[in-house]
Amino acid sequence: MIASVSQISFGSLKRFISASPSPLNHELVERLRTLVRSNDLQRAFSLFYSAPLELQSHQAYGALFQACAEQRNLRHGVTLHHHMLSHPCSYSQDLFLANHLITMYTKCGKVLYARKVFDEMPERNVVSWTSLITGYAKEGDEQEEGFSLFSDMLSHCLPNEFAVSSVLTSCRYEAGKQVHGLALKLGLHCSVYVANALISMYGRCGRDGAAGYEAWTVFEAMEFKNLVAWNSMIAAFQCCNLGKESVGVFMQMRSEGVGFDRATLLNVCSSLYKCSDLVPDEVSKCCLQLHCLSVKSGFVTQAEVATALVKVYSEVLGEFSDCYKLFMEMSHCRDIVAWTGIITAFAVYDPEMAIHLFGQLRQEKLSPDWYTFSSVLKACAGLVTARQALTIHAQVIKGGFGADTVLNNSLIHAYAKCGSLDLCKRVFDDMDSRDVVSWNSMLKAYSLHGQVDSILPVFQQMDIKPDSATFIALLSACSHAGRVEEGMKIFRSMFEEPETLPQLNHYACVIDMLGRAERFTDAEEVIKQMPMVPDAVVWSALLGSCRKHGNTHLGKLAADKLKELEPTNSLSYIQMSNIYSAEGSFNEAGKSRKEMETWRVKKEPGLSWTEIGNKVHEFASGGRRRADREAIYKELERLIGRLKEMGYVPEMRSALQDIEEEEQKEEHLLHHSEKLALAFAVMEGRRRSHDGGVAVNVIQIMKNIRICIDCHNFMKLASKLLGKEILVRDSNRFHHFKDSSCSCNDYW
Repeated sequence: MIASVSQISFGSLKRFISASPSPLNHELVERLRTLVRSNDLQRAFSLFYSAPLELQSHQAYGALFQACAEQRNLRHGVTLHHHMLSHPCSYSQDLFLANHLITMYTKCGKVLYARKVFDEMPERNVVSWTSLITGYAKEGDEQEEGFSLFSDMLSHCLPNEFAVSSVLTSCRYEAGKQVHGLALKLGLHCSVYVANALISMYGRCGRDGAAGYEAWTVFEAMEFKNLVAWNSMIAAFQCCNLGKESVGVFMQMRSEGVGFDRATLLNVCSSLYKCSDLVPDEVSKCCLQLHCLSVKSGFVTQAEVATALVKVYSEVLGEFSDCYKLFMEMSHCRDIVAWTGIITAFAVYDPEMAIHLFGQLRQEKLSPDWYTFSSVLKACAGLVTARQALTIHAQVIKGGFGADTVLNNSLIHAYAKCGSLDLCKRVFDDMDSRDVVSWNSMLKAYSLHGQVDSILPVFQQMDIKPDSATFIALLSACSHAGRVEEGMKIFRSMFEEPETLPQLNHYACVIDMLGRAERFTDAEEVIKQMPMVPDAVVWSALLGSCRKHGNTHLGKLAADKLKELEPTNSLSYIQMSNIYSAEGSFNEAGKSRKEMETWRVKKEPGLSWTEIGNKVHEFASGGRRRADREAIYKELERLIGRLKEMGYVPEMRSALQDIEEEEQKEEHLLHHSEKLALAFAVMEGRRRSHDGGVAVNVIQIMKNIRICIDCHNFMKLASKLLGKEILVRDSNRFHHFKDSSCSCNDYW
């Protein structure tokens, strides 16, 4: 039925010529309006269709078309349109009905049907043009058409404030500036509707602070500012990354006694976690005030407001305890959006907690959506094993998202991070459609696991144009495998296309690759030729290579540059202390550590995790935090004794503290967190075997910092002694230890 609307001829409306309204006409119209107000549209239409033709006046048609528009009821609207055309009466106000038709079709999302009616109108007024322009404004992909229609309108009639404000809602920046100029000439800029639309336009189109201040100029010139204007100004500054100004408008709003609503709170929250110009203290103070206002006003009971506050607490302030407390207080209004928000908050900070929250969500009989699965898969990527990822994968399939490309990409990432390259391949091979992220995810998986011989053939099979991330994966793989010539060939190929010109992170990969291969002269030359200023990542890469090969002079240069850029980053101080300690310059190493104290820089403690059964166990260097430390020590001593019989000799260069006694150095080395994790896994494996449990062939350990040379040697021999594969994921990559060898070929 709807398809035939495109064939409707407006000429048939000419057959509706004037008829004097009678008391019965008026009574029918009032009864129809009463039914419409009570949302009984079906009875209203039944009454209208059963009425005599002479009572079916243009007012009656208008009332019903308006009801269809307000209730977005396209089916009744199209039927009424057909009825009107198939039962011609005498009407003089055909323009009135045509305008109602345009409004009805645009509000029902059928702007092409509205345009058909509009194009066949013999007469149009400002309402006709404005209604259709408003319809185009609501269609996100019809910006050009709406602006073109507005331009055509100017040759027929002058626009009113509603036409101007409508076209501004979809204008791009340059077109919006032209409309602004027209509004000034016509004096329409004084209208609160036009001014609010201008503020929103500048905020929406602003790529920098300049557009934000253009919005502010409009805002300041307004004689009357309603709540919409204040909210639009806060949102405009937020869109332009002017967080301080956004919060400032909110403070001014409060000082002038202007009320606020849900949109106000949401806009200010967005400013706090989206804008980069706010310092944590400012965010903390404002967040506390917002929270208090939300509680006092009762808006905190609304899921959107509470979820926005949770996002500020977690993403900006890192206050996860307050974040969780606020979420628990939302028990009466927690919807799937709120649950997804709290899961996202914990996904990186505390993956186990995120998984626990996902389980609670399922217990509340809520169905996870696409965003929820995406967040919980991010949490799975932070776990030791792929056990949870497999469980979530099953639920993704059960939920009907099994063919979703984005979620499959997330699964590849999660499986790669959890050490299961086979599962990555299986997901990738089973995908019906792949985008560039799919290919990049698979390339990154191979790179993470040191499979450079696999990554290059996959790259050659890639049937999508590579992007910046593609080359990061390739260069990283070549760097970790020592394939310098292949890596440099790939790097040089990036200059062949404008869209793949190397950026800072690509240069960092190349510096890392050359530095690992001890080609420091080439690395320095690349840095000199960089078209941009080297950032902290570039200097960190060079410093790490200097630490590996003991290049003190170049290492000091890199460390000094890194300190200039990030004085509170512990890496520069620790690496230089390590370089000095390795060459026996303990006085210099001490100075470097003293400098850390001066800047109040804290070193990240070495931590390792392993999963036994369904529980994750954490280990700190020296066995701190463990009640079973003595038992682990004994197991580790037995293990070390057997390894020494196989030729294990502690690598003293890894004992970087200023320790004079060899025995103390060795004791320090033997209590590294990954060794404790391995000893615990062996101890627990033996206990479970005695209890009739299933033997585990792979021991997985996750570590937050880079594995040292001594632990690397230790794990290689332990894999042969235990007859098991030991999988260690450090801060950079995976090490697959098996039968006294490692997948990295001792190059990391």
